[in-house]
Amino acid sequence: MPDAAPPVGGNLPANPAPDRPERLAPVSGGHRPLWSVMIPTYNCANFLRETLASVLAQDPGPETMQIEVVDDASTGDDPEAVVRELGRGRVGFYRQPRNVGHAANFRTCLERSRGHIVHLLHGDDMVAPGFYERLGEGFARAPEAGAAFCRYIYIQADGTRVWESEPEREDAGLLENWLGRIGVRQLIQTPSIAVRREVYERLGFFDPRLSWSEDWEMWVRIARHYPVWYEPNSLAFYRLHEASSTSSKLRSGETLRDVRRAVDIIQAYLPAEDAPALRRRSLAHWADDALSVRVPMLLARGETAAAGRQVAEALRCDRSARTLAKLAPLFVRWLVSGRGRRRGQNDMKGRDT
Repeated sequence: MPDAAPPVGGNLPANPAPDRPERLAPVSGGHRPLWSVMIPTYNCANFLRETLASVLAQDPGPETMQIEVVDDASTGDDPEAVVRELGRGRVGFYRQPRNVGHAANFRTCLERSRGHIVHLLHGDDMVAPGFYERLGEGFARAPEAGAAFCRYIYIQADGTRVWESEPEREDAGLLENWLGRIGVRQLIQTPSIAVRREVYERLGFFDPRLSWSEDWEMWVRIARHYPVWYEPNSLAFYRLHEASSTSSKLRSGETLRDVRRAVDIIQAYLPAEDAPALRRRSLAHWADDALSVRVPMLLARGETAAAGRQVAEALRCDRSARTLAKLAPLFVRWLVSGRGRRRGQNDMKGRDT
């Protein structure tokens, strides 16, 4: 296994995110594995067993792969016990002395990584057999690639499959015109992508100004400077569950507020002549996503207040005729949802009297 990283990015100058010059320090001295699988966790030990099992099932050994769980001071469970049980000395464990938030925990994962290629795998997500082999082949075939990712599958808390991402191309290879696509919308989920450590060293950490879309901003930043390899097989699983940070931010409307922050930052990575049009397309996409997917989901759950916050934030993203046309059917659903909830409350009052 090589002790020196392959060349990345040609002669492109490093360009950290605006206002954030700090970069990841290079690894100094000693043998380095090819892979660092860094697993950030917070109160998700009930899923961590599946996460670790999915990695250990394709473990090539410590000479080739570092595996470490980095816990953000969990209070609701004991991830270290899971690491001891399944890792049996093979998996490292680090606990933050205090809760620092997921972006800062990502930073700790990167700082503790030693491998040439870093895979950030949330403690509630999984990878399928062949993930490291296929993405490793991509990096070997395209030494200029800064990152490689595969298709992914959304799963529910119990593992039921919900949705599979659309293919970006039919066969494996470098993506063309990728910056223009990823600059408009999030097309990668974190468990599906691996990044050369040298890329983080040159471009910096995940942006701490962002609370939900810091991963999207990073993938755009990478696409600005490096070719990206694509694997069309679905080899990663992204888990949806009520305890996730996405669920709480969805209810508060923070998802769309943070998207607008990310869109502003991303403008610096896009060609100047294309940036205004891509910005409009991006904001319209996120408004459509909220009104077509997230608001109906919240209304179906009877979470009308959360649905209202999403609608308000969607209109701050885009007020085109296409977006406004989606509001009428949602208003009807909101009325039905509200009446149904009030009817249920009245029935309960009747039984209590």
